[in-house]
Amino acid sequence: MIDTRPSSSPSPGPSQGPSSGPTPSPSQGPSSEPTPPEKPRRRLLAYIPLILVGALSGLFAVSLFQGDPQTLPSARIGKAVLPFSVPRLQSDERLTETDLATGTPILLNVWASWCGPCRDEHPFLAALQAQGVEIIGLNYKDKPDAARRFLQRLGDPYSKIGVDASGRVAIDLGVYGVPETFILDAQGRVLDRHVGPLDEAAINQKIGTYFNLRPEGFASSQPND
Repeated sequence: MIDTRPSSSPSPGPSQGPSSGPTPSPSQGPSSEPTPPEKPRRRLLAYIPLILVGALSGLFAVSLFQGDPQTLPSARIGKAVLPFSVPRLQSDERLTETDLATGTPILLNVWASWCGPCRDEHPFLAALQAQGVEIIGLNYKDKPDAARRFLQRLGDPYSKIGVDASGRVAIDLGVYGVPETFILDAQGRVLDRHVGPLDEAAINQKIGTYFNLRPEGFASSQPND
């Protein structure tokens, strides 16, 4: 039997010299093979911010598409419209935030001639005007000539129209897209909003409550061009 215990007085020999000993195995000491580079781990760490951004973007998209934009409140509710000054569509004057404080509640309707739903809601705007509701228009990122042709064909329910060529006024209002309608009080503060085209339900259930309009069938009373 071979004694594996170390000798108390080792003698130099071919099996014990530092230069002739066996090559240690990877598990026997610091002279083992080099530690594998940590590149895969570093690559993974580099991807973590991208993964987090993607996850947050996904959550935001899900919350956006699950929510009904017609029920989302405007950031301007209870506040006055931010100061602005834009050209008017039908005159050389300008439309400013002071024009929205008329002394009575009004509607501020954001629209464009290239917007299909704006065409769909136009008869309802005409019906509201016929009921005595003042409507100020904000023409959004449109060509003035195209906007004028649109009104010539379908009628002009607006008392004034501002040209928001850059979309800056709409952005300050928190507009999601056209059409969108804001209900303003006598001092020009935002009371409520409606996202999307106005229809009979929106007028009877929301708009009409601010203007003391009696429920009626607006769709049947107004032809759609």
